[in-house]
Parts: sequence; C-alpha cells; structure tokens
Amino acid sequence: MQGVGSTALRPFQIAATRIAQPFRDAYDYLHGLANAKSENERLKKINAALREKDLQRAALAAREPALVRLLHFEQGSTFPSDYRAINAAVISPSGGPFAHTLAIEAGSSSGVRLDSPVVSGDGLVGIVSNVFPDTAVVRLLADPDSFAAARDVDTQVRGMIHTGPGGTLILDQVLKQRRVEEGDKLVTAGTRNAQYPDLYPYGIPIGTVTSVSATDTATYLQVQVQPFADLGSLEAVAVLVPKKPRR
Repeated sequence: MQGVGSTALRPFQIAATRIAQPFRDAYDYLHGLANAKSENERLKKINAALREKDLQRAALAAREPALVRLLHFEQGSTFPSDYRAINAAVISPSGGPFAHTLAIEAGSSSGVRLDSPVVSGDGLVGIVSNVFPDTAVVRLLADPDSFAAARDVDTQVRGMIHTGPGGTLILDQVLKQRRVEEGDKLVTAGTRNAQYPDLYPYGIPIGTVTSVSATDTATYLQVQVQPFADLGSLEAVAVLVPKKPRR
C-alpha cells in the first residue's frame, strides 16, 4: 500500500517541485543579488578609502619638497639664530602671483604672533597679519601695503622692497648715484637701531635684481626684483618667532 501510495503521489510531488522551482530560483536570484549589492557597497567603501589614502599620499608627496627646502633653510647659515621656526601647511593658497594673502594651519596655540615674519624654503614670503587659535593669515610681499627694508649683499646698498607698478616687486628709495646691478641678491636689512627693531631680522633672502634703470629727472633708481619665493604656489611655510620676547 505504501508503494502504491508513493506511486500515486509521485506525479503530484513532481508537479509541486516544478511549480516551486521557479520561486526557489527567484529567491536564490534575489538573495544572490542582495549579496552582490552588499559586496559591491563594501568594495566601493574599500575603494573610496584607498583613493583617500592615495590622495593623502599624493598631497604629502607634493608638500615634501617644500618641507625639505624649509629644513635646509632652518639649518642654513642665513637663518636668524635668535628666532625659532613654526612650520605650517598652507591651507588657503594665494591663488596666483598677484594675490595678497594666504592662510596657514598654525595659530596662537602654536606660538604664532601678529607681525611675525613668514618664509618659505626659498626666501621671504611676508608677515602675519591676523592670528586665530589654530590658523593665521599671512600678508604677502606682493600686497601693496607690504614693505620690507632690504640690503644688496653685493654692494651693501639699502632700500625698501614693496610692490611697484604692474604688481611687480621693486627696490625703492635707492639714490641714482648708488650702484645696483642686474643679478644682485637682496636680503632683509634688519635693525639699525636696537631701540626700534625691524619686524624682519637681518639676512632673510628676498630676491634677485632683474633690471636697473633711471630717468634724467628721477631722484631714485628704478630697480625691478624677482622674489626667490614663488608667492603663487606655496605648500608650506615657516613663521619666525623671537626666542626672547620683544620689549
């Protein structure tokens, strides 16, 4: 009777299996699709994390040459011995050679002070014009309101570095009778009178004289200067802070 029953029920079992198979297949398909989507999302997150790490590595690699130049400058003979350097990343680039300010990732909590000189590994960049706890604003040499006393290391002629016509740097207030030549190197002049210290210590590289001219009626030479620091493309800078507080 069991055999007869099994034989009699087998067509129904086969039919039920055939009817249920598409549903099983659909379930397996949907389950597999859900797993595939989940795996896809997991792989996307891993890929995004790897891309972020690659970008971080690329950013560090791009900044490394600037940091190396800063280190060489800080260990070089032209670094002012009575100052210490606070290295900082540039977080808001100047945006071009004629921009006037940039933001750096260091502020009062790191020891940055108002009117502190700022340098790159190549030379003078500007001065701190505003300070916040974790950031600061640097006014560049290219700013029309920026002035720095300078000295020609080849002829010892002194003058004032500031922005001239067309946004280029000039060495101003040099009498026509003085000698300044193309290719001469300029550095910050430093302090003449200890009672009135200059904001910039002596000897920070500024730039190279690119042209010298004069007119018959002019009192001063017209001296064009190319800065050593690339003011339109800075990755890292150092803020110079006196080791001893100024009186």
